[in-house]
Amino acid sequence: MTASSVSLQPGQPDIHLPDSQSVIDAQARVSRNRTVQRVWLGLVLAAIFALVLVGGATRLTDSGLSITEWKPIHGVIPPLSEAEWQEELELYRQIPEYQLINKGMSLDEFKVIYWWEWAHRLLARGVGVLFAVPFVFFLVTGRVEKRLRWPLFGLLVLGGLQGAVGWWMVASGLVDRVDVSQYRLATHLTLACLIFAAIVWVMRGLAPHSSDPVPSLGVKRGAGVLCALILVQIYLGGLVAGLDAGLASSTWPLMNGAVVPAGLWELSPLWRNVFENELTVQFIHRLGGYLVFAAALWHMVASIQHGRSTTHCRRAILLFALVTIQALIGIVTIVTQVPLGWALAHQGWAVVVLGFAVAHWRGFYGAYPLQTEIRLRN
Repeated sequence: MTASSVSLQPGQPDIHLPDSQSVIDAQARVSRNRTVQRVWLGLVLAAIFALVLVGGATRLTDSGLSITEWKPIHGVIPPLSEAEWQEELELYRQIPEYQLINKGMSLDEFKVIYWWEWAHRLLARGVGVLFAVPFVFFLVTGRVEKRLRWPLFGLLVLGGLQGAVGWWMVASGLVDRVDVSQYRLATHLTLACLIFAAIVWVMRGLAPHSSDPVPSLGVKRGAGVLCALILVQIYLGGLVAGLDAGLASSTWPLMNGAVVPAGLWELSPLWRNVFENELTVQFIHRLGGYLVFAAALWHMVASIQHGRSTTHCRRAILLFALVTIQALIGIVTIVTQVPLGWALAHQGWAVVVLGFAVAHWRGFYGAYPLQTEIRLRN
């Protein structure tokens, strides 16, 4: 790369700046790399979305404890013979879920729940490979910008941690319980969504952005608050799923005929009700939904007031529409007593809402600036 020098004061070093054509070529190269990396990250997001849906189906079909051993490598291969299937079924017969819930389950019935859990684990491994292999390639070939090396490496570490958390969750249901711990399930789901959100943040930073001014500092901060509220609401939804708390009340807007139903604080100490009382967990999840809806409505109104014609405002309106759809799906899921299709739609749409909310928040910061090399020479 050729460079032109600009002399400062006598005795000071020269600053060598790349010529205009070199800058143009370098920026074009970075732009191409960013396009390829956005496609890569988009594929990872699609895989994580599918993983969350299959994970939800695994939970709703009570399939999560069908594989009782953690085999990160060998577990890719399912049973291939009758003897291997019988071996897996025999392992399942040793745990409380079989002995207390599914005693006498046939091999064909076992295969149904086994395939859900196997598919979930296979997808999880696939996501790891889909992220790790291109990342290493981009890193080795110098295509990853310096500012993104550690964030992307951190995402790789989080992905590994997520695998460990998944087994930690499964292990909670293999000894003294007939299902997994709702605490661990909610942690597993929330960490998956946190990884999803972080990838959206990076991917959005690699994309071109509108030059529209930020409507106001309050609107910008409000977008971040909305992301946090949605993530908390997803955690609460994980508790609902872990406890089957969606069945605690199947009416709306009232719960069991009351605004505040009886039986919310029956457990002692009181804090246990927030995590272990099915009725209380659903009640808090409903309140969280109302809060997210109100926050999205406020954010949209504020965006219209301060920046009606901006891209930021249009995104805020769309975000409110997505939140409204999620609320309606949640209501239908409750009143229809949590059928598989509606429950999966509710979980999947929550991820869509989170992803768009993060992309919207990231839009207030603009794209990552293109770096121009400046070399100092004494």
